[in-house]
Order: sequence, then C-alpha cells, then structure tokens
Amino acid sequence: MTGARLEVSLPESGGGVRRHELGAPYEWCRPEAPIRARKAYAAAHVVPLMGADNTPGAPANLDWESTLAFRRELWSYGLGVADAMDTAQRGMGLDWEATRELIQRVGAEAKTVANARSGATAGLSVRDLVACGAGTDQLELEAVPAGAVGVAMALDAYREQLAAVEESGPKAIIMASRALARAAAGPDDYLRVYSTLIGEAKEPVVLHWLGTMFDPALKGYWGSEDIPAATRTFLDLVHAHADKIDGVKVSLLDAEHEKSLRAELPSGVRLYTGDDFNYPELIHGDGERQSDALLGIFAAIYPAASAALQAYDDGRGEEARAILDSTRDLGRHIFSAPTFYYKTGIAFIAWLNGQQPGFQMVGGLQSGRSVVHLARTFELADRAGLLRDPELAVRRMSAYLDVNGVAQ
Repeated sequence: MTGARLEVSLPESGGGVRRHELGAPYEWCRPEAPIRARKAYAAAHVVPLMGADNTPGAPANLDWESTLAFRRELWSYGLGVADAMDTAQRGMGLDWEATRELIQRVGAEAKTVANARSGATAGLSVRDLVACGAGTDQLELEAVPAGAVGVAMALDAYREQLAAVEESGPKAIIMASRALARAAAGPDDYLRVYSTLIGEAKEPVVLHWLGTMFDPALKGYWGSEDIPAATRTFLDLVHAHADKIDGVKVSLLDAEHEKSLRAELPSGVRLYTGDDFNYPELIHGDGERQSDALLGIFAAIYPAASAALQAYDDGRGEEARAILDSTRDLGRHIFSAPTFYYKTGIAFIAWLNGQQPGFQMVGGLQSGRSVVHLARTFELADRAGLLRDPELAVRRMSAYLDVNGVAQ
C-alpha cells in the first residue's frame, strides 16, 4: 500500500512482477423484490472445514455455516442457487454422503428463507430458490459394466438421488452421468433411462447436458460424439416429455449451438444457459428469444449479475448488457482450459471477499490453478468491481503471494 492507494505486486507468467493499483469498490444494490425478467440460478461452491483433511481422496468435511451463509448471500441478491452441481465439486471431491447432507441442509435453509416472505425472495417457493443435482456418483465407476446391467445400475443410482432431492424440497436437476456414459450402448439407452426418471419425478425437472470440457468422462453423451446427432436425441427426449421438463441447462460453450437449440425447444421449456464464456449475449437475447441462466460464473459475479437482471426488469436492456459484458473477461479467464478447474477461481474470489476463512477446497482442489492464474483472477475481479472489501482482498492476496514466493 502507498498512501491512500491500495497496491499489490502480481507475478508475470514469464517471471518478474507488476504493480497493480486497485480501483474503488462498486456499490452494488440488492433488489427489493424478486427478479422477474430472467430466471437465474448461481451454481454455488462448498467451503471445507479448515481443520479437516482436505486432501485428494479424503471424505468431504464441510464448514456448514460458511457454505450456507454463501447461499443466503446469493438469495439476498435475488438469485436462485443451483446446488450439489459440478461447481460444488461433484465428481471432484464432494462424495455422495456429503452431497446428500448438503441437499438436506440447503433445502431446509431455503424453506426458512421462503417462509420469511421478504425482499428479493418474497413470494418465492423452495423450488424457485434452489435446484439440486441428482446424479449417479455414489457408484464406483470401475464397477459399472458396459451394457444393460450397467445401465440398470445407473438408473437405480439416479432414482436414489432424485428421491433425496425431492424429499428435501428443491427442484431436481438430472445431471449427466459418467456411469451411464460408460454403460450405454447408444441413444436408446439414454432415452430409456431419462424417460423413466422424468416419468417418475414428482415435479418438472431440469435436464443438464455437460460438455467434455467440463468432464472428459462424458464423451459421446446422448449416444454420439457428433453434436448434431446428440442434439437430435436430446430434442426427441425433450419434446416427448415437455410437460415434465422445467428447462434444459446446456454447458457446451457454443453460443450458436445454444441459439439453435433454444429455437427448437417446446413452448414453456426454458433454456438455462450454462455457457460461462458467452452468457452476456445469450442472456441478453436476439430480440426474439433469450436464455435464462444456471451458471457457475454467477457465483463469482453475483452482485453484477443481480444488477444486470434488475436492469432488465426495469427495461434498461442496454445497461444490463453492458454490466454483463464488464464481467466477460473474468468469466473467460476463470473458465479457461482446463475448464474443469474453474471451481478454484470461484473459491478464490470467495476467500478474497471474506466468505470463507481460508483458501482451501475439498480434495485439495485449491492447487488446480497456478499462482499466476489466480493473480490474474484477482486483477480481473477488481476491474469488474467484485472485490467488496479491497483492503481485505489486498491483505489476503498479499499473504497468499508472500507464501508462494512473490514478495510484497
């Protein structure tokens, strides 16, 4: 720090450092009533207990107060929460036992918030406030055989998790399954499993199509590596069960594919964009159609995302788009390849903002990004006005850099 200015020395990728002077913090306003122009869920991360064995392969041990406090923060800005998803480290450290407890706890927390009937959540249901992922990750993948037996195992695992979500109250998201991808012989196996689950669900569900940039084990999902062929299977499923499908979340990082798919969805089925690169244009829309949102990046930019959605509600569309565009560089950086480590950047920003006591993640995933990468994350978060207490952020960033050999 120099005088009244806040500065930090950030490492360069080729060696050396550069001085970064922080800008003034933005004043983001919470909405006074629920947001209506778009339906938006922020996919939230989880906070481990700092004294737990947060190493690869260790069972997840969560700091429940910090984890739930972050969800209350998201709700206060008018966003729904997408929980127990890939952002919460499903398949990357968060085991099914901890996931089931997370679903139960966030469902109970959402009921408390819904019953309060105030501010940004007034009149909203538990399903409006939170949607949770149902998958098959209680299975040991190596124990799932290819063929009918493995497909049946995946279906039963899905049923167990779907029941856990429905019993707790959140909207259910049928997540992409590594077990089903391993076992399925072709499109018919996907159609049979998903049709069964949708038919058995008590309420309309969200279908999640997750690309291989997020999870390489999902190669050939929907029965084909050819995206147009997979899309035809996906649309056949949606059209056959439109009355039981709330929406689809598509995470392929392909804006043109999403626009095309969006145009072919049945009336009443939402497209929740999962495109953390192109979300500004997809949420803004083309004048005829726009996407709703279920995004991991919204957990990092939630004050700005809320401000943009409030502007849409007020008819200030160009201002809303400009706010979303101001976060695009941060989103592209956090989700840069290897994309599945984006969770590290989201947890890092939460730590910088005082929303968890230490920079740790379940399974030691805080090591998933380099010091240089996280330094750039800090810089872009500052430029987007997303460091809510710059003095705290500088103290934490400086301590992190000192420990990692970048003298301050």
